Amino acid sequence: PSFAFTIIVNLEQTSVSEMSFERSPTAENHRIPLNDGNNIPLLGLGTFSTPKITAKDACYNAVKIAIDVGYRHFDGAWVYGNEAEVGRAFQEKIADGTVSRDDIHYCGKLWNTYHPPEMVRPTVEKSLKLMKIDYIDLYIIELPMAFKAGDVIYPKDENGKYLYQLTDLCATWEALEACKDAGLVKSIGVSNFNRRQLEQILNKSGLKYKPAVNQVECHPYFIQPKLKEFCDLHGIVIVGYSPLGTCRDPLWVNVKIPSLLDDPVLNSMAAKYKKTSAQVALRYQIQRNIVVIPKSFNPERIKENFEIFDFCLTDEEMKRIDALNKNERYVELLMWRDHPEYPFNDEY
Repeated sequence: PSFAFTIIVNLEQTSVSEMSFERSPTAENHRIPLNDGNNIPLLGLGTFSTPKITAKDACYNAVKIAIDVGYRHFDGAWVYGNEAEVGRAFQEKIADGTVSRDDIHYCGKLWNTYHPPEMVRPTVEKSLKLMKIDYIDLYIIELPMAFKAGDVIYPKDENGKYLYQLTDLCATWEALEACKDAGLVKSIGVSNFNRRQLEQILNKSGLKYKPAVNQVECHPYFIQPKLKEFCDLHGIVIVGYSPLGTCRDPLWVNVKIPSLLDDPVLNSMAAKYKKTSAQVALRYQIQRNIVVIPKSFNPERIKENFEIFDFCLTDEEMKRIDALNKNERYVELLMWRDHPEYPFNDEY
């Protein structure tokens, strides 16, 4: 079955024109256009890991398996500590002829301690060097909150309080625009930005490129209707992280919300289609034109999460899943809620 993709394309800085086209995404081709003329696959593999508790080469092996399964989109970040492993997996699968570099879409991220404009390009170059690649497909500001600049990932004072610094999102954005012009990155975007923070960039004088994406938490319990409407209006694609919910680590996860994958509505649909609740949750998002990046280093799960192109939810089923929205986040990042640019105090 085919469903309509409505993509809003920015033809020039001042005019937004709307283009609809009919195409069912397939395992072989599920790319959607970005507002800068590039594109992004609707499904990607998240590579988030905590270096201290992740086995060496776990990420490298997962990326190689995912490429063999058919994934072409990989979401990473310097701060995950595994970009060298991701890059090594890319090199090996390019060398053995499975993929070309052009087939792969890699998203990297600018960490909070590298917001000063003069630090942006060297930080991009650090990722390029680690991964042994010439360009990054999509590079995004990971969070709209600047921390004390430098190589300490989580700077704190002697009392254990996080050290912040003045955030100038527009200045950081201009430095990203320069990286795009230099060919180091193909597309640029943001993550965890609320409407007000997006508007700071969209309304800045001399804007060269709009954010291509806003990567935010998005799943059936947190469907982000207002933010999605705003991003659609401006031709910004939403990339949904934690599309299957999250781990249940109370240190950083709101465990008051039940586990998404146990939801009875998702499980009843899964039974109908002979799928899993995870596959239904992912399918729901791609039918909303939301890019999903489920993280898994488990070979069976990696394969299962990719098998979402051979069924289609009805309009009625999409509405039933919409109705599951609790408008609550799993990922609240409360440890940084005293930051002046903490994004989640605004309605959206």
